[in-house]
Amino acid sequence: MSSEAYEPGRIQGLTREMIDALMAMFEKASAGAIAVDRESRITWINDSYCQLLGKRQSDIIGQPVRRIIPHSRMPEVVESGDPLLLDIMEHEGQQLVVTRLPWYDGQGDANGAIACVLYDDLQPLTPLVARYRRLHQDLQAARKALARRLRSARYSLSDFVGATPQALEVKRKARLAAGRDMPVLIRGETGTGKEVLAQAIHAASRRAENPFVAVNVAAVPETLLEAEFFGVAPGAFTGASKYRDGRFQLAHSGTLFLDEVGDMPLPMQAKLLRALQEGEVEPLGSGQVQSVDVRVIAATSRDLPAMIAAGQFRSDLYYRLNVLEILVPPLRERPADLGILCEGLLAELAGGAGPEAGITREALELLGRHSWPGNVRELRNVLERALTLAEDASVLDVRALAQALPRLGTAETGRNPGVGPGDAAALPVRPLADVLARAEADAITAALDATGGNRTRAARLLGVSRSALYERLGRMSCKPDTCPGSRTPD
Repeated sequence: MSSEAYEPGRIQGLTREMIDALMAMFEKASAGAIAVDRESRITWINDSYCQLLGKRQSDIIGQPVRRIIPHSRMPEVVESGDPLLLDIMEHEGQQLVVTRLPWYDGQGDANGAIACVLYDDLQPLTPLVARYRRLHQDLQAARKALARRLRSARYSLSDFVGATPQALEVKRKARLAAGRDMPVLIRGETGTGKEVLAQAIHAASRRAENPFVAVNVAAVPETLLEAEFFGVAPGAFTGASKYRDGRFQLAHSGTLFLDEVGDMPLPMQAKLLRALQEGEVEPLGSGQVQSVDVRVIAATSRDLPAMIAAGQFRSDLYYRLNVLEILVPPLRERPADLGILCEGLLAELAGGAGPEAGITREALELLGRHSWPGNVRELRNVLERALTLAEDASVLDVRALAQALPRLGTAETGRNPGVGPGDAAALPVRPLADVLARAEADAITAALDATGGNRTRAARLLGVSRSALYERLGRMSCKPDTCPGSRTPD
């Protein structure tokens, strides 16, 4: 008797000789058995499996296994070299319990695989299968609930803050849009709250329980727009191995929000127009048309009528989208809303982590003198920066906001503060490089003054690294210890 002990890991897997020795057992103990080679072509199948498949052995041998058994996972076993000990496979309405094992050559490489149908009648496994189905259904339900949450509207009309006549008119039109299932075009500068309005309209509409799907047209490469909107069929292009829904299919029965629709290329505009007119889309590479039911809300910061006149936007698409137009005013046209906006934004920035900060009347007056090219988004950024830089973050005063605000009258208008439009022609024209260098020097001087000469805080305020600030100070022909505002060391 051999005294050689069993050593785990010495045998790398089943060899062909082992398979041959076990073949008789597979024949007797299973409802069907099959073997494939390295290319996943069928090399052997027993009579029981042929009867189960309803095919003759001569029609099966030599065929790729997935041509005969579409849902077979034998290619995965051969490719990975890992067994699948227990699996439920669907085949023509039957559920088969299958085990799959790779077999190896003398060098330890997977050279094929063998599979056995353990059960072709699941009656003995009814309790186990029922539990599996319940778990599978629970998983599917959880996935659908998560998808609905991710694709649901986060904002309501109360999130569009404002009490001025301009803001109230926007809200009136939004309520009108929510009550009628029509396309809406929201126009306004960047940062005015166009997506907040779009989500609020969806949340107040009859489609509120269905998906809200947003796509920023400007953020999607032109070559991918069609696939992004209409979906992709397998084989449509290299790497497209499975079907993928487009935004239209994901938004079915809900709302599709097209942000920055003015950035859409002309060829894609024609395809979008057809989808809106016909209520159907054709996934890329499928050749099949799918019906969709979506309510479209579009938004843009661009002047679409001017683009139509320049031949950059289709007039027919414009009229299709612009059934109800909502013009969102810029923040500079409703300065009376600054107080209520600051109150809401400061509460949001506090995030429930503690008491929200207040703001002084003088600080609000300072905010009112700013032109707000970035609108509400810029206001939120200024308040957040002021809270970060302020020594006492419980109340924002003029000093705190002066550190966070851009210099008035330079970045937005290109003119010196206090110079009116009628005086612009009297200003001397200087080379652009000189103007930019002067603006940079003014910004650095202001940041150093605002931080008491603290160069680290000044760099943070300017949004540059400390080394970049030193480099710019050097270009100003001014050593750090003699520059304006460098009175206090870091």
